Amino acid sequence: MVKNRLIVSFNGQEGSGKSTIAALVAEKMGIPRYYMGQLFRDMAKEHGLTLPEFRKICDQDPSFDKKVDDYVTALPDKHESFVIESRTAWHFIPQSIKIYLQVEPEAAAERIFKGLDGKNNRGNEDTNLNTAENIRKSIIKRRLEDNERYFALYGIRQDEIKNYDFIIDTTNLTIAEVFEKVITFINEKSA
Repeated sequence: MVKNRLIVSFNGQEGSGKSTIAALVAEKMGIPRYYMGQLFRDMAKEHGLTLPEFRKICDQDPSFDKKVDDYVTALPDKHESFVIESRTAWHFIPQSIKIYLQVEPEAAAERIFKGLDGKNNRGNEDTNLNTAENIRKSIIKRRLEDNERYFALYGIRQDEIKNYDFIIDTTNLTIAEVFEKVITFINEKSA
């Protein structure tokens, strides 16, 4: 259980394990976890769109990003401690412990492909994700699109390592190994 204020923000490449690690950290620390990807999925569903369709709209209409940004920036006023998984929380919550998970695109694509079983596609609804190679291409394309959007909106580059307190390459690590390294860093940083 956390005794002092603790905010941990996670970002990372698709397939790096950030959702799994963020959930494990929140559980271990006994604090809530907020997942902004789900907020976008919920907004897409509210508009009757698939996530890829909704992303295209977001590229043209920054009001959706603004809604998420407002939600993220309000969290520290509402909660003493929490874990947040977001592409931009490191920017909007600068007092957070900022963690970035990297992974080689090929390994990421394999992980995601193995995880797609019809009920675990997290709302992607992208029919082109039928091979690991197509997933790899999709990961790279989406990352470039997101980077362009965040630079246009905020003048930030989400993948620059200088934005984070801790960067870990998960390519050749197990979930347990990544979790151990991350939780050790958080405990040292928050001591």
